[in-house]
Amino acid sequence: MAPLPALVALLPGIPLTPPPPLPAAAPQERRRSAADQGTTLTINGRPQQARWLMEAGELWLPLEVLEGQLGMSRSDSPGGGLEIEWFGEELKLTAGQQRSLDDEVAVPVMGLLKAVGVDLRRKGTDLELRLPAKPLASVRWRDQGISGRRVVLDLGGPALVRSGDGRLLIGTEADRTELYQLKGLGLNPSQQGGWLSLQVPEQGQRLTLAGPWRLVLDLPAGKDGTATAPSPAPERDPRLLALQSQGLKLERRIGRIGARQVLINSVRLDPQRVPLELRPLNRSDGMQGLSSLSQLARQDEALIAINGGYFNRVNRLPLGAMREQGRWLSGPILNRGAAGWSAGELPSFDRLMLVESLEDSNRRRWPVASVNSGYVQKGLARYTADWGRSYRPITGSEMGVLMREGTVQQRLEPAALKRGVSLAPGDQLIVARGGMSVPWQPGERLTLHSRPSSAVGAKPNVLGGGPLLLQRGRVVLNGTAEGFSSGFIGQGAPRTVIGSDGRQLWLITLQGVNNPGPTLMETALLLRQEGLQDALNLDGGSSTGLVLADVHTVKGRGVAASIHNGLGLVPRSAGTGEAAASVAADNR
Repeated sequence: MAPLPALVALLPGIPLTPPPPLPAAAPQERRRSAADQGTTLTINGRPQQARWLMEAGELWLPLEVLEGQLGMSRSDSPGGGLEIEWFGEELKLTAGQQRSLDDEVAVPVMGLLKAVGVDLRRKGTDLELRLPAKPLASVRWRDQGISGRRVVLDLGGPALVRSGDGRLLIGTEADRTELYQLKGLGLNPSQQGGWLSLQVPEQGQRLTLAGPWRLVLDLPAGKDGTATAPSPAPERDPRLLALQSQGLKLERRIGRIGARQVLINSVRLDPQRVPLELRPLNRSDGMQGLSSLSQLARQDEALIAINGGYFNRVNRLPLGAMREQGRWLSGPILNRGAAGWSAGELPSFDRLMLVESLEDSNRRRWPVASVNSGYVQKGLARYTADWGRSYRPITGSEMGVLMREGTVQQRLEPAALKRGVSLAPGDQLIVARGGMSVPWQPGERLTLHSRPSSAVGAKPNVLGGGPLLLQRGRVVLNGTAEGFSSGFIGQGAPRTVIGSDGRQLWLITLQGVNNPGPTLMETALLLRQEGLQDALNLDGGSSTGLVLADVHTVKGRGVAASIHNGLGLVPRSAGTGEAAASVAADNR
């Protein structure tokens, strides 16, 4: 693993300290370096906002651009590593070969692009990527029963593959016969300007292959075993139509703050009138790993979902508060803003810390800095079975003790902890970092003292983000106090917000219209202008997302980026509500 400072520098979108500067250079070199980075990519003639960096002959692009705009496939490897494949070419990267680029993780891809034949041209802050479109050779398909349908496009050469708004754009030229075949497969094809456009289900998988060049589309099956048709427009979904008649409000419009135009998508409801329950959305297999917002929504049967709090894209671990039905899945950090709620009520908002300590048999108290968190610092951290089935060290050297029912069961020196330790329900793993050691031995009794700094943390459900934007009608933005860098505070970007106007819950996404998006202060002022009393900023940038009735309608920068957690509105069934929300956890 990377040393602690490197981990901190890789926190996407929320660097706790400004990103490390480029190496010192002469004035002429500084001018060259400044020109070798930009904010716009033009891909086969189609411009989009995206960060890029050229340094020492290497090109760094965000992972979301590689997957969503070029068509590369990505898989994770142990220790935060990545494996990227594209038309038979492979790129293997360790965690140390990835870097932070604004709020995204970027990787070096110059060699991979050249191997496939992509031409690069730089024009100021715009980087042009071009791969000439070649004729589509043939279309083949095979029904695979309950697995769905496999469609194979035989290509005349490697092709750029862009996804967004429920369509796939492929840099190839289809003739009339091939368009007819694709239409018969329910893919609603069109051909324009060197791009073949197909309407595909969001759940579908794709793979690029070489020898010969192919694009393979695996389309999921419906309930009858046939290939799933593309998702209908969410506003026509009968479930949402029924809820709108009960008071659910869905709105999409252009707003303005100062000189900026902002696309506002909002979901509003009175939680006492509309039978939807607000829930945290998390992976079912523990805290390590990422999923798409659509996957998280489907897992919990959420009709509506937005992305949630911060996380580290490299090691795929949470960086903030998540509490579900009384269990701290991940504890708050840095006194950042959080929202807490019980079923059927509006959320409360405040900055939040979890004040914890362990008291030993000598009455000495040992502060516990974090709970089930990927945020690392010197001192003690606590992990439970909600972290996952096992724990492995996040930093270079750690030791710890495993306790159950207040009694130390096992002492784990660094070598033993490095091998991993299983976590069962009721287990408490206490980890010491930064050269710290603890004296406790098996059989010793330890008492855990834990209290939240605000009543928000006592609610059964909590989600952290930050900064806190509005509280009781006042702008309370103070990013520095919540540990955010000055660069993050002043940056314009897509935003995701949870808020309240005192009567209704609001779930909001904001995207710039011909601009990068609002700053945090512009977001706070815009939301107060909209009538909100309380508002909390969540993870934004490429993480920003909104799912309505299984359709990913908002993608922060045009790509459905992988995220760690979210917030969902789930239809309230009989017997749910306050009873479910008041369930206490044995291993809170």
